Amino acid sequence: MKYQPEKIHRILLKLSGEFLAGKQGHGYDDAVIDSLTDGIISAKRLGYSIAIVLGGGNIFRGGTWKDQSLNRVTLDNIGMLATVQNALYLAEILNGKNYPAEVFSSLVMNQVARRYKPSSALQALEAGKICLLSGGTGNPYFTTDTAAVLRAVELKLDIVFKGTNVDGLYSADPKKDPAAKFIASATFSQCLEQKLGVMDMTAFSLARENGMPIKIFNIGRPDGLCQAIASPEHGTYIHP
Repeated sequence: MKYQPEKIHRILLKLSGEFLAGKQGHGYDDAVIDSLTDGIISAKRLGYSIAIVLGGGNIFRGGTWKDQSLNRVTLDNIGMLATVQNALYLAEILNGKNYPAEVFSSLVMNQVARRYKPSSALQALEAGKICLLSGGTGNPYFTTDTAAVLRAVELKLDIVFKGTNVDGLYSADPKKDPAAKFIASATFSQCLEQKLGVMDMTAFSLARENGMPIKIFNIGRPDGLCQAIASPEHGTYIHP
């Protein structure tokens, strides 16, 4: 199965919180976010419907917190709150650039964000808004990768684009192994057989069961999102 850009109209963009922090590793890098939002706007100008799921690692990573004696549920709740903060920040930048964006939260916090419901998010997408879907799945023990696939399935989007700091999937870590080979396309079964780290297994299994394709691409490249959407040559396409 080849990647067919002409069939892509409604996308889910998944980004880590760490990406928002840039090289400083925490908080927000204004230059990174300015470039990121320009890239999202460029894709929006091309007519794509865009939903976004952000991680919260630039503020807090619940599942990997060093003090594992603390309650995991509480730590994951803190991490989910961090994703709401990131969504609010990114939406504010997008709105400031005159591209309407709305934040939805799986957690009940009506004073800062609308409660996520598929019907409400679909209405916002159809109205032309960029939708930021925050709060993870709303439950502990699940990653934002799982939340991204879940939302894409619920909203019947065409594909999940996962932005990373490398050009796609490789046979090994390209930063550690100079002989690592780039993989342009792979089936879900091949990813399992070759133990390719596309996403955590819960997210990957959900995508596989629902036939939700995934494209891994380099979000740090200039116009990286538009290139990944429009070109089969950019990124790695994961498909049934």
